[in-house]
Amino acid sequence: MSKTKLRLAVLAFGLVAVLALAACGSDSDESGGSGSSGETSVASIPDQPESGQINMGIEPWIGYAPWYIAQDKGFFKKNGIDVKITNFNTDDQQNAAFIANHLEVSNIATHTSLLLAQEEVPAKIVLVEDKSLTADAVIAPDPIKSIKDLKGKSVAYEQGTTSDILIHYALAQNGMSTDDINVVPMNASDAGNAVIAGKVDAAVTYEPYISAAKAQDPDMNVLFTAGENPGLISDVMVAQDSMIQDKPGQVLALVKSWNDAVDFYNQNPEEAQAIITKGVGATPGSLDASFAGIQLYDGAQNAKLLGGDFVNQTMVDVRDAAIDAGYLKDEVDPAKFVDPTFVEKAQK
Repeated sequence: MSKTKLRLAVLAFGLVAVLALAACGSDSDESGGSGSSGETSVASIPDQPESGQINMGIEPWIGYAPWYIAQDKGFFKKNGIDVKITNFNTDDQQNAAFIANHLEVSNIATHTSLLLAQEEVPAKIVLVEDKSLTADAVIAPDPIKSIKDLKGKSVAYEQGTTSDILIHYALAQNGMSTDDINVVPMNASDAGNAVIAGKVDAAVTYEPYISAAKAQDPDMNVLFTAGENPGLISDVMVAQDSMIQDKPGQVLALVKSWNDAVDFYNQNPEEAQAIITKGVGATPGSLDASFAGIQLYDGAQNAKLLGGDFVNQTMVDVRDAAIDAGYLKDEVDPAKFVDPTFVEKAQK
């Protein structure tokens, strides 16, 4: 069995396990599996949210962190909703909770949303949250100065993650594939340390490990960043189809709360970053490079992107890179897993 087929088999098995775990843990009155009964229209979304607590899944990544601002500054209350944020340590745990319908909404990477779409999980992307610019990168010390210089070299990265997507895209843009390099499976933090120590020739990692590597080795070169294709490494919020159908007012209120939080971030960056740093459990000042390396999408940007370029271009690029990486097996149609009406309504 080839490395690509083996990796695909492992990833498929992992999702099957998540789906099985979710099925075992789902409540009997929470079907969540009927799919969307029809298109959502802007006019059909009520201005006032429905009653009931919203369960949200999140991980400690700054791209999701405006939700901490929404909580801290009272934007959820302002928009009439009660949100319980649950922090998860791994994608598998969070995905299992979402698939089991224990979470109404979940914050995930774009390529993860495509995996859910491939497995026909009844949910939709309703919000684009952030994109990585320089916070994800391929790095290597001299004399390696370009992606083409990686031919025959050892490259460490975590498979099945955003790093996997980035290296496959970078190689493809240079007429190469992973067959041209020696892949060294390794998580992002260890990959950064390994390239500094000279154990591998290059690494795919993200902040703060990029800045740490550059600080320790002045000859460390950034060969390729996510900013080469803005949105390739990005995050979205997905909502259960059942929530979209039964409680569209809550979905709208969440979108409004996100917009309020991003506006606050842009107008009060120091206070906002302090809230976020505390929310993700980091030490003050340790996330400066991470903040500089991403862009948070505000309401106007969401309304423009979610019904246009993000779906028609960015998600297609992510899908193709994910297929090349063996993360996806089918050409999922991104438009079928996106509902832009809530970000459109929030701008009216």
